[in-house]
Amino acid sequence: MDSFVAYIARVEGLAPNTVTSYVSRLERFAVWCEREGVDARAADVRTVRSYLSELSRDHMAARTLAAHLSVIRSLYRWMAAEGIVEGDAVSAISSPKLPRGLPTVLTTKQVEALLKAPDTSTPTGLRDAAMIELLYASGARISELAALNVESVLWSERTLRLWGKGSKERIVPLYRRALDATRLYIEEGRPELLARAKRSDGADGVHPLFISARGNRMSAAMLRKRFHMLATLAGIPADIAPHTMRHTFATDLLEGGADLRSVQELLGHASLSTTQIYTHLTPDRLKRAVSQAHPRGE
Repeated sequence: MDSFVAYIARVEGLAPNTVTSYVSRLERFAVWCEREGVDARAADVRTVRSYLSELSRDHMAARTLAAHLSVIRSLYRWMAAEGIVEGDAVSAISSPKLPRGLPTVLTTKQVEALLKAPDTSTPTGLRDAAMIELLYASGARISELAALNVESVLWSERTLRLWGKGSKERIVPLYRRALDATRLYIEEGRPELLARAKRSDGADGVHPLFISARGNRMSAAMLRKRFHMLATLAGIPADIAPHTMRHTFATDLLEGGADLRSVQELLGHASLSTTQIYTHLTPDRLKRAVSQAHPRGE
């Protein structure tokens, strides 16, 4: 399995968090194979279906089941290409049908409350303010935000360089308030956090944008924890996650008249069908489009 993990990390360029998820799911499958006396290399359609049936009996959600199957498929596809197994029978297994629920978005008042939640009189508050502003301004995933460096902000172009799934780069324009909040944090909050931690930026030229009180790069989990704290202060329901800001970003753009292709590019979606789900959240925009474009739309 080590060779496969190295492949998905180096060749396919999957993010570290994704690689960790792959490893966890494959280890669970390996434990099951050992318990059932099954040679994982000789696993066939019946074997994998039996494994998925057990996961289903544990009340695992359809989306999680699909994720487990996707990982197993990737493994056997790689083993077939490497000549470790003959053929790739596992690919014949169809994924479970997934319910397509609409994403949750924040109201304008909720967004404003969240943006005002950080205490900008403190270094951590300046950091948190920059985090929230960048989430709303860029539609970034929390993992993408955690990977940002100071150099990721292109000041002269007023843009942000993000690295998405599969290490794909995209450039997102930033509005002035997000730039100002980020600049204030970099110039005042970040140096204070480093000084308190008695740390300095490394000589390797890499300067993590979001750092903890100890002067270390904040992980996605740490940023997520800060987000939930701010959401609580803003009086927003506890089930709201950083990804909700991404949904809100996309929906607000479409409501404002942005075209679907532009939103797809800004979000870094490989397929337009993934972006199209947001059109279900913008009936007013669709009504305006019909009214303005249809010959009898008056």
